[in-house]
Amino acid sequence: MPKYLVQASYTADGLKGLQKEGAASRVQSANKVAEALGGKCDGFYWAFGDHDVIAIFDLPSASDAAALAFAVSASGVIRTKTTQMLTASEADEALKKSVNFRPPGS
Repeated sequence: MPKYLVQASYTADGLKGLQKEGAASRVQSANKVAEALGGKCDGFYWAFGDHDVIAIFDLPSASDAAALAFAVSASGVIRTKTTQMLTASEADEALKKSVNFRPPGS
């Protein structure tokens, strides 16, 4: 099952809601949403710096990951960046493919 890295940042209103409900409730919510999409939340971590949350989701497809990202972003209180991750074998498979690419100016 593909893995997706989700980096999330709360708005001021989102942080107020987080203070009210607590961090553990958001982890439970992430687990429920992932399960409803046929996947699981593989890890959910709180951070400080550029992002408030770093999470890893196992989801059946890119459209499931997009559905999650759209729903979270539509709330208006969380901004997300979602990145599909590759295993070493998937990266090796991609590296073996021939791509006819010409860099600009070459």
